[in-house]
Amino acid sequence: MDLDAYVAEHGGQWRRLDDLCRRDRLDAAEVDELIALYQRVATQLSTVRSRSPDPALVSQLSHLVLRARARITGRPRPSWSAVGRFLVADFPGAVRRAWPWWCAVATGFSLLSFFLIWFVAGNPDTAAALVGEEAATELVDSGFADYYTEYSAPTFAFQLWTHNAWLAAQCLASGVLVVPVFYLLWENALNIGVTGGVMVSYGRGDVFFGLITPHGLLELTGVFVAAGVGLRTAWAWISPPAELTRGQAVARAGRSAVTVAVGLVGLFAVSALVEAFVTPAPVPVPLRVGVGVAVWLGFLAYVLILGRPTSTPAPPDPVDHEVVVATRRDGGR
Repeated sequence: MDLDAYVAEHGGQWRRLDDLCRRDRLDAAEVDELIALYQRVATQLSTVRSRSPDPALVSQLSHLVLRARARITGRPRPSWSAVGRFLVADFPGAVRRAWPWWCAVATGFSLLSFFLIWFVAGNPDTAAALVGEEAATELVDSGFADYYTEYSAPTFAFQLWTHNAWLAAQCLASGVLVVPVFYLLWENALNIGVTGGVMVSYGRGDVFFGLITPHGLLELTGVFVAAGVGLRTAWAWISPPAELTRGQAVARAGRSAVTVAVGLVGLFAVSALVEAFVTPAPVPVPLRVGVGVAVWLGFLAYVLILGRPTSTPAPPDPVDHEVVVATRRDGGR
């Protein structure tokens, strides 16, 4: 085969297909042309490979065919619109749909934590046995407050962000096993309960709640969401909906869990900034608590408002819709 003559004969089609692949939007006629050219160029690529396997030309046509196939099948391309859709619909929607689960986790965790604070505060011997007399005195005198100023604020914020994100990831990933989630929640409730109980028993409950409240509301809400979504995945495996198989139910819950996991990275970044910069700030306690409450209520409003189910589905991307219609009209080739 005369390769130069073959390139001269079909080069116009290749350039046209390349041009169609680069366009942001295509009308119906251009979609039909894209599909037809894709089929022709795929055949021409096969011909070149079998009769005159020139490496440069084969590579060029292979990339062109792959790009055309991706455009026809509607593979999503990274865009700011996708990021915006995630922030205003996907993430808040996934969190809102799982609200019974994370609200139940929040209720149980809060009741357990306050019970432990009450029990430890009312039984000084228990507090001493759990943390030691010297450690308890050091914690009350300076240890608890110094924790928030031990490192520089940026370093502290980064440590908090990674720690909380890792805790949430553990809850989401191990949710289907159930037990690890309850263990992680118990571990954190015990830490809060014992520390709070010691502070209250020494008459420093105001310091404890004044420091933990500004960031704790948002931070713990993120943990509750992660744990609730993880347990929701487990329930999808234990009792899948009637219209889905067990595998399909777990897959659907897993996709929602991934969406939540990505969104919680941002939530924990905000809570880390509050804990590093607001919690130890030398300002009146009501002001610090007010900032924390405002941020927490802002997140709840974000989930409740933007996470509302819509009555009609969002319209599809014009290019993808046209490609599907044209493909069906062309016999699904």
